[in-house]
Amino acid sequence: MQKGEAMSPQDSRAAGAEAPEEQKAQNQGRNQGGGEPTAPPLPPSPPPPGPPEYPRPRLIFHTQLAHGSPTGRIHGFTNVKELYGKIAEVFNISPSEILFCTLNSHKVDMQKLLGGQIGLEDFIFAHVRGETKEVEVTKTEDALGLTITDNGAGYAFIKRIKEGSTIDQLKTVCVGDHIEAINDQSIVGCRHYEVAKMLKEQPRGIPFTLRLVGPKKAFDMIGMRTRAPKSTEGKMANGRETLRLRSKGTATVQEVNEFDEQATRRVDDLLESYMGIRDVELATTIVEAGKDKKNPDDFAEALDSVLGDFAFPDVFLFDVWGAIGETKTGRM
Repeated sequence: MQKGEAMSPQDSRAAGAEAPEEQKAQNQGRNQGGGEPTAPPLPPSPPPPGPPEYPRPRLIFHTQLAHGSPTGRIHGFTNVKELYGKIAEVFNISPSEILFCTLNSHKVDMQKLLGGQIGLEDFIFAHVRGETKEVEVTKTEDALGLTITDNGAGYAFIKRIKEGSTIDQLKTVCVGDHIEAINDQSIVGCRHYEVAKMLKEQPRGIPFTLRLVGPKKAFDMIGMRTRAPKSTEGKMANGRETLRLRSKGTATVQEVNEFDEQATRRVDDLLESYMGIRDVELATTIVEAGKDKKNPDDFAEALDSVLGDFAFPDVFLFDVWGAIGETKTGRM
């Protein structure tokens, strides 16, 4: 055949372009004869089990420093510590500078305090360390008149001051002050119930010292001394989606309903009565543990499994069980 001539199919087979069946047979013979093996064909990929899952859109929140700053944007946090870390990154400060956060208000307003839930439309204001002060206190009665909470990251602070109490007479002590030390003993890292217990154990008639750190204030807040009314403390807007922050596990988006709101508020009131603390996140956890239980024993067991370190007294658990049951049946 001359160069440039086209080959017929018969010529191609004669020149070594074997038919598929002949090529398979020859390959099998080479494999058996010690030639280089050929890889078996890959099995077909199974079809997807259903429509693809699309991740929830990333939640982005706006934030400012309460005493004044530009607006920043944060996302990607699942608990309060991570939230503080994100805010600190935006404003180039240490997370340890943040005392607590309020929602939709730059003021030291305990009705707006960020607990374990953030509304998807909420604006976050971070209150940072300001003036440090030392106050000498002498108990004249068993209770000082303080209600303690904490920021979820190791700082306990004052959430309420009872009118006419020992602390109410000391005008330098304010709602929002972080309790940093008792008699020069640092309590940073202690939970609010531990701090409340330490204060309760201080003997009457013997002076002791509190080292307090107030939140940094803007000019229009200087000298402000607030006291949160009990009736609306911890109240959340009804029927809106919120981001539920958890100390363990992933944050979830859920809708606040009327039962959860009312039961949480009642349990928070009981926490103050029995333990001298207020904590909406803790109250929410207690309600979640009890709302589907059939009897007090099951409730106590469920609570121990999630909050065993609190060692709640039996009378407190009984009252909480009653409050949850009354809220279910509509009795307030």
